[in-house]
Amino acid sequence: MEVNNNVPKSARRSVDYHPSVWGDYFLAYDSSSTEIDRHEEEEVNRLRNEVRKMLLASTRKLELIDMVQRLGVSYHFETDIEESLKNIYNNSCSQFDKLETVALQFRLLRQAGYNVSCDVFKTFKDDEGNFKEALVSDVKGILSLYEAAHLGVGGENILEEALTFTTKCLKSMVPNLSGYFVKQVIHALKMPIRRTLARVATRQYINIYQDNPEHNKVLLQFARLDFNMLQKVHQKELSGITRWWKDLDVERNFSFARNRLVEAYFWILGVYFEPRYYIARRFTTKVISLASILDDLYDVYGTLDELEMFTDAIQRWDINASQQLPPCLKLLYHYLFNTYAEMEELLAKENKSYRILYAKAELKKVVKAYYQEFKWYHAGYVPTFEEYLKVALVTSCHMMLSTTSLVGMGELVTKENFEWVTSEPSMVKASCVVCRLMDDRIGHKFEQERGHVASAVESYTKEFGCSNQEAYVNLEKLVANAWKDINENCLYPMPAPTPILVRVLNLTRAINLFYKDEDIYTNSKTKLKDIILKVLVQPL
Repeated sequence: MEVNNNVPKSARRSVDYHPSVWGDYFLAYDSSSTEIDRHEEEEVNRLRNEVRKMLLASTRKLELIDMVQRLGVSYHFETDIEESLKNIYNNSCSQFDKLETVALQFRLLRQAGYNVSCDVFKTFKDDEGNFKEALVSDVKGILSLYEAAHLGVGGENILEEALTFTTKCLKSMVPNLSGYFVKQVIHALKMPIRRTLARVATRQYINIYQDNPEHNKVLLQFARLDFNMLQKVHQKELSGITRWWKDLDVERNFSFARNRLVEAYFWILGVYFEPRYYIARRFTTKVISLASILDDLYDVYGTLDELEMFTDAIQRWDINASQQLPPCLKLLYHYLFNTYAEMEELLAKENKSYRILYAKAELKKVVKAYYQEFKWYHAGYVPTFEEYLKVALVTSCHMMLSTTSLVGMGELVTKENFEWVTSEPSMVKASCVVCRLMDDRIGHKFEQERGHVASAVESYTKEFGCSNQEAYVNLEKLVANAWKDINENCLYPMPAPTPILVRVLNLTRAINLFYKDEDIYTNSKTKLKDIILKVLVQPL
């Protein structure tokens, strides 16, 4: 073990995070300002019925299902879409000649869990085994294949080749495209459908779809009205959570921490946006907001003595265990304790309080792992890559959040689902890998400058004697493989019901947004602010 004797026992680090971008902004969205107009509701119901009739009668089902999903209204027609895709799959999949339709069918069926063979794309290859040269001018076909290729699992070489081929084609097409198509291609290259958060994709796609001269007026109007109604629902929720957060007074009591309540709510909105999940959303937002303070406490502020006491208090999970803690840590402890107690009380009425035991156990694991990382930093120790991952996959918080996200989801979650999600299954592990390695890849330089435990990059370069650049390439490969594991777990026979798996998938998608090119959670003043404005503030 390499020891850094320059870190005194009582040393504190400091980081100058920017204050909250939003402050009390969402407090203004009270019940009256977010009330949904009766005529608006009637119009939405009328349009919903029209769209359902279209879905049932359409002879171009694949295209319509795709539009409905991408415009963010498929949650209204889950059973209808499920039945349609089941029929297509059971009828040995319809035979098509066009690349656009073959790839679309492949993607929609795989998204629904059907393990259709990627051999359907062999027909688009030449005798040398390359994709045919004639495809290069087929914008719609290339774009459709590009999106389908993101549903690949391990060993599907044809889909890896398709991704390389289509990415190259689309990039070369951009200068020669205009209007509707160029917007669609540029957006797809940045954020493929498989890896994009639903509300972000919806807002973006409505804007793109309206420029399509062939757009369906009924569908577009329904998508706009539905988006605006949901936005009001989310504004009202965020108003209530902001009131809760305001009492914590983060700027004064936790000046060392990032004050990111709105960003945290937006993160969890990515996990589930549907109105029926409002209890789950509220609880998980509170937990991730407090976990963000915990992260900064262990990364930036706490001393060895304080963190030892705090870690012990969390493991004991007893309100009296907080007596010896400094005032700000005592306050944080009480907020954590009360957040879980409040949810436990709510669940007890439905005989589901056992769920909180799983959630608390995962929180305890995270805190213990945070403390382990702090001890490594304090001792100046650089763990091996394997040793690092064992702890850092826990501190990614994705095991904890995957579990927490199920707690308030109502009747459809069972005890077996909690047993599955907390057993470190491959899908959850893969989600943790995406989270941890993307975060480390983007943030490690800044973290090392301020004093931080060695990240995946430092562990990897030290163990394998390579440059940072080589480490980045190899870590990106691990992320790509983790996505394939996630895709594989979402195919029948599934390890858990679809609604459970979708939470894990959506948490991974959130990471893909927050840490793709930069850490927009920590630095939320620009790109993330604009995205949140579009999703949570500006109506269509």
